[in-house]
Amino acid sequence: MTAAAADRVQNHTSDAVNRTIHEEMLERLVYFALHPARIDQRLNELDREWDIERALEANASTLALIGLGLGFAANRRWLALPVLVAGFLLQHAMQGWCPPLPALRRLGFRTSQEIDQERYALKALRGDFRQVERAMVRLQESLREHRV
Repeated sequence: MTAAAADRVQNHTSDAVNRTIHEEMLERLVYFALHPARIDQRLNELDREWDIERALEANASTLALIGLGLGFAANRRWLALPVLVAGFLLQHAMQGWCPPLPALRRLGFRTSQEIDQERYALKALRGDFRQVERAMVRLQESLREHRV
């Protein structure tokens, strides 16, 4: 059974960890609402933040390469490691869960959707969407004029 792409990691993360990740984001948003001059710096940090998918891929690639290296250099039994890691990646792709996921979430790795939520909230605090609001008002006015 496959999970919905947007929510699959959060659905397989404990409520306590999801709540902690969300509360930490809210605390940051309150801070930046009080310190708007620092929003640009935080947006740059968010651009460099690794999401959970990237962390899982890097972790899996590292373990697979280590297993291959040790399998060829030391003992062929190490070749089981890349097979195991590939199975975990497939499981994650199909279900949105794999054994390293809970540990990485507890370490604070967020989904790209969670990172984007913070990014867009910061942009709203900075006022980036005021032009959109004004454009919508003009569009509504234009529609009213054409109806009359």
